[in-house]
Amino acid sequence: MADIAALTSLIEPEAKALGLDLVRVKMFGGVSDPTLQVMAERPDTRQLTIDDCADLSRRISDVLDRLEAEGKDPIDHAYRLEVSSPGIDRPLTRLQDFADWAGHEARINLTEPTADNRKQLTGDLVGIEGETITIDVRKHREVSILWAQVADAKLLMTDRLIDATAPLSSEGAEEFDEIEAEEEY
Repeated sequence: MADIAALTSLIEPEAKALGLDLVRVKMFGGVSDPTLQVMAERPDTRQLTIDDCADLSRRISDVLDRLEAEGKDPIDHAYRLEVSSPGIDRPLTRLQDFADWAGHEARINLTEPTADNRKQLTGDLVGIEGETITIDVRKHREVSILWAQVADAKLLMTDRLIDATAPLSSEGAEEFDEIEAEEEY
């Protein structure tokens, strides 16, 4: 299995060189379809263009190819590289994400159950204070947890989130809709 921390330390400088923030580096797909997933975003827009994805993908490939040629390949088997934006229902991978997305609905999976035996919290993010995250759990109450208790978390798709994450540009969207309509049988 690949060392995600080592991969992150190789990939993050490449993202930074393009003015991007690294959101997540993850291996998934197991033996049958191993995939190195890299999520990044522009800090000012929290989005990524196709050109950004292509540029970052080339930079990462160059670094990994160079290491392989030197006999220092950090992934010792064939895999697919996937570079993308985090998307609307993005993973929350950094403590600051919980503050940045306050007011939006999220699902947080915990490493250990809470005192009232909850292993998953779903509700509106309230924010952070130090290393403590607060979430207003639906039909329950506000719950505060430590950052270290988060196994994984993601935003949930809501109208509020869609409104807050309008695309950078919808130019050309009409043309795409017309092409799709023409291809329907």
